[in-house]
Amino acid sequence: MEMNFAGRVLDMSRSHVMGVLNVTPDSFSDGGKFNRPEDALLRAHQMVADGAEFIDVGGESTRPGAIAVSVQEELDRVCPVVERIARELEVVISVDTSAPEVMAETARLGAGLINDVRALQREGAPEVVAKAGIPVCIMHIQGEPDTMQQRPEYRNVRREVSAFLSERMRVAELAGVRPEKIVLDPGFGFGKTLEHNLQLLASMEQLHILGHPLLVGMSRKSMLGAITGRDVNERLPASLAVATISAMKGASIIRVHDVRETVDAVKVVAALKEAG
Repeated sequence: MEMNFAGRVLDMSRSHVMGVLNVTPDSFSDGGKFNRPEDALLRAHQMVADGAEFIDVGGESTRPGAIAVSVQEELDRVCPVVERIARELEVVISVDTSAPEVMAETARLGAGLINDVRALQREGAPEVVAKAGIPVCIMHIQGEPDTMQQRPEYRNVRREVSAFLSERMRVAELAGVRPEKIVLDPGFGFGKTLEHNLQLLASMEQLHILGHPLLVGMSRKSMLGAITGRDVNERLPASLAVATISAMKGASIIRVHDVRETVDAVKVVAALKEAG
């Protein structure tokens, strides 16, 4: 299955690596490192050299307890970076945002994917994405980022995630988003306990029944800290483990902080699948 990301066509039947580029002061892993557009651009160049096929630019932290920023502040953080990457690099630019204004402006500047952790729930978001005509990633979340980890509850996490994603797809399509432009994200760590995350990962291949490419992001997350006891900057081996599992289970996009190492892991999985 091929998908067109603002002119860049990728085969979604294989796994691609998405590099995380947070232009925020308070992201859980790399907050403050790439606030200046020049630093962010250097980081983007490095990730592309390391094999990233997507760069996910985010101007608002969605870690648990994160403080919301104004739309104007998000635009000021994200737009200069998107514009420079579009001009200088051959890579799909993903924009991690829930704000319709940011979606519209970054699509105009060259973004090829909207990555919305709130699943197009803000007023006007589905219509903006439909008008932009670029793919969108719809993610499952229970609650809002500032409260999502307080007391998440599920009877069957995989079924409830599937039902939520199906409903949000329906809303998007009714607004004019074409089905072939939808990517789905089960939302690891977004309103889920460690047990929920592990249950979801164990059954992740069952989400393919929804008929859309899957994006997954577990890089350096607290679920890995809970398993290993490691600090956020000591979670590379665990991050590679879940990236490898995700690739084996058919994830099309794997969102990570450590691009070079994950690209190598994904290449091994691809070679194994080809040999089989």
